[in-house]
Amino acid sequence: MRLQQRDELNQLNRRDFVGLTAGLAAAGLISASGFAADAAQNEAGETAWPSFRNGNQLRGIATSPLPEKLELLWKVPVADGVTATAAIVGDHVFAATYGGELICLERKTGKRVWTYFSEEKKKPTSFIPGFQASPTVTGELVLIGDEYGVFHAVDRATGKHRWKYETKAEIICSAAIVNNRIIFGSYDSTLYCLEMDGSEAWKRETGDRINGSPAIAGNITFVTGCDQHLRAINIESGEEEFDLELGHFMIASPCVDKYMLYVGTHESDFLALNLETQEVAWRFKDEAREFPIHSSAALTDDLVVFGGQDKQVHCLERKTGKEIWKFAARGQINSSPVVVDNRVIVGSNDGYVYEIGLDDGKQRWKEKLGRSVTASPAVGEGCLVIGAEGSEGEIHCFGAKS
Repeated sequence: MRLQQRDELNQLNRRDFVGLTAGLAAAGLISASGFAADAAQNEAGETAWPSFRNGNQLRGIATSPLPEKLELLWKVPVADGVTATAAIVGDHVFAATYGGELICLERKTGKRVWTYFSEEKKKPTSFIPGFQASPTVTGELVLIGDEYGVFHAVDRATGKHRWKYETKAEIICSAAIVNNRIIFGSYDSTLYCLEMDGSEAWKRETGDRINGSPAIAGNITFVTGCDQHLRAINIESGEEEFDLELGHFMIASPCVDKYMLYVGTHESDFLALNLETQEVAWRFKDEAREFPIHSSAALTDDLVVFGGQDKQVHCLERKTGKEIWKFAARGQINSSPVVVDNRVIVGSNDGYVYEIGLDDGKQRWKEKLGRSVTASPAVGEGCLVIGAEGSEGEIHCFGAKS
């Protein structure tokens, strides 16, 4: 079922959603107000940032405030740079590098606590698989996939190997944790569900590579990728609740809230899907130019904010898709923005990290990191952490100097 490129809203096949709606209602996972709250009640604490978009709904909203004036607290050089979002939990920052290092740093000082390698390095200059996925932190583990398709579980306290699970191709998306199960996708066109001990619960083949991280609503995971489909998979059974052909392939991860799913496409469209009424609620496309959207959206109660390869951050009205403002940088914006109160934080390929006013789209602060910044920000425990690319990349931490 291809969504037609027309001006009017298009009705999706209601039959495809019957199983989803009935199943969620029977399980008590939906109500009159929409989907139940984020199922990933992590053990990290209210002000942490334990995963790619800070929660399984992938809304990109920080629960920790930032100081009004951001100052550089520390920076750490890393081999081959950083393309993934860091995690911030308690007194530690967990960052993954393209050089194959998973690093635990002291949040206040940037001092290394431990380093885990994707493979044993026989020489300091030996090539090992890089990490493009963002780490997901639980009470005991740090979970992450590498570019050779190996999914790693690392002891959070010591940095020692716990277990590995091998897929057949690289893993770019980050993992979600739901009811003690781990959900992630691979470039081998498969969505995986593992138990916390690394054993396989189920796996579900898709039609092509999975780029985006899975979004969770209740007991359903939503996955998008290069096969141009949106698939809803029951986390308990691994069965497919529905499969919608969207007509575009997607690099960005979807975000969900209150029966609504939002995702940008590689072909310039940004879609809002109403999962209750089975309609495309709205479709945004800049008529002036076409540009891929690889940035995952930040979703507030009223607004949707995402970056584009048109070098702009776009802010839309969540209800209608009307553009409220756009902010221009000097490079592509593949970084996924984070909303902190009335502030938007995002990186750009022009080498800067920006702070933008959520209400007006005006620049409030920027800092040159010296490299292309495709990594997305992490905001937790009162600080901002973001990495830069390049052979001499760095991890930067901003906050208030004591």
